[in-house]
Amino acid sequence: MVSVYDVPADALIEDVADRLSDRIEEPDWINYAKTGQTRELPPKQDDFWYVRAASLLRKVAKEGPIGVDRLSTEYGGRKRGSTRYRVSGNSSDTGSKNIIRTILQQLESEGLVETAKGQGRRITADGQGLLDNAAADVLEELDRPELERYA
Repeated sequence: MVSVYDVPADALIEDVADRLSDRIEEPDWINYAKTGQTRELPPKQDDFWYVRAASLLRKVAKEGPIGVDRLSTEYGGRKRGSTRYRVSGNSSDTGSKNIIRTILQQLESEGLVETAKGQGRRITADGQGLLDNAAADVLEELDRPELERYA
C-alpha cells in the first residue's frame, strides 16, 4: 500500500489540491491577506488556498497531532528590513495563524481532520484514505523505475 512517505511531496500536494478544490471554499478575504508578517504582498497563485490546504493535510498526517502554533512556525519566514528589536542575528516570524486555522476548520467540517483535545489536530481515517489514494495515483503517474517496488 502506498502512503504519503512513498511519493514526492510536491506531486502529492498538487494532486490533493485538485481533489480539495471541490470540497472546500476559498474565502473572499484571501485576495487581501498576507501569509505572514514576513511577507509584503498576498499570494499570487490562483490556487493558493487549495495548495496550502493540501500541504496542511499532509503535515497533519505526518506530524499529527499538531497545533496551529507549531504549524504557523512551519509556514513562517525570516524577518528582514529592520534592525529594531533584533536580539540576535537569527530573527524569524510565524506564518498567518488565521489562514491555518480557517483551513483546518474547513478540513474538519469535511471530516478529514479531527481535534485531539489539548494536543491539536490529527488526521481521520477519511483524510488518510484521501492521501493514500492520491499517493497511489501519483505513483502511477510517475515514471521512475526506483519507485516501482511500491506499486
